Amino acid sequence: MSSFEDERLVQMVEEFIESESPSPIIFSASSKCRPLNHRTQYLALHEILGSGTKAEVEILESVLRHMRSKRDADKTSSLKKWLVMRLKRDGYKASLCQTSWITSLGCPAGDYEYIDIRMEDDESGNSKKFFVDVDFKSQFELARPTTTYKELTETLPQIFVGTEDKLNNIISLLCSAAKQSLRERGLHIPPWRTTTYMQSKWLSGCTHKVSADKRKAKGVSVTDEYSNWTPSPPRAKPNRQRNLGGGSALSSQFSGMSINCC
Repeated sequence: MSSFEDERLVQMVEEFIESESPSPIIFSASSKCRPLNHRTQYLALHEILGSGTKAEVEILESVLRHMRSKRDADKTSSLKKWLVMRLKRDGYKASLCQTSWITSLGCPAGDYEYIDIRMEDDESGNSKKFFVDVDFKSQFELARPTTTYKELTETLPQIFVGTEDKLNNIISLLCSAAKQSLRERGLHIPPWRTTTYMQSKWLSGCTHKVSADKRKAKGVSVTDEYSNWTPSPPRAKPNRQRNLGGGSALSSQFSGMSINCC
């Protein structure tokens, strides 16, 4: 990530910190007149975002505390690497993860970065993975969005902390809404806004953990044994070496939906 991108990201995070929380869902008169499926999407998203666990709240508070101090930190250092080091000082098992995927089923190849934190589950004793993304909201932006889709994306937090299930629920809901928004505008669905592409950002089977140390180090390939998401079989290109590796009633409706925008 370049210095310019880091500065832009820091500014976006600072704006989020000033608001202290995601924008609440407010139903205007026009919103109440919209079809039932639109209102259901608002309520489902509100419910998903409001279902944070104690661990998620603690991680978010730690992230926000460090991001406030980032204003006075070295602006040239990588924001995510810097944050990983601070989270480690807090006692978290934090890592900077880089995902990558090849072209498959019409979805273009790409790569992404996020932070993951491993914590032991108090009940089962097993390790649980939490995704931390400080640039979450912008990943779902569309050109010329409908009013209903814009209201959904404005509800998303700039900083996301959550489990794989929570992340998958949001992706399914927003990709479905994006598809509807684009069709209402008479636009084609770009491959980088499909469910498969969006899932690949955080759930790709090809994941590398990168050293957060200032010294240059190569990433180590890891297999995420905690992820249940399996991508569609890729159409491998010649000479390519890499392979693609509870909630209430409303949120469960979206988690159980079979949505594939590809």
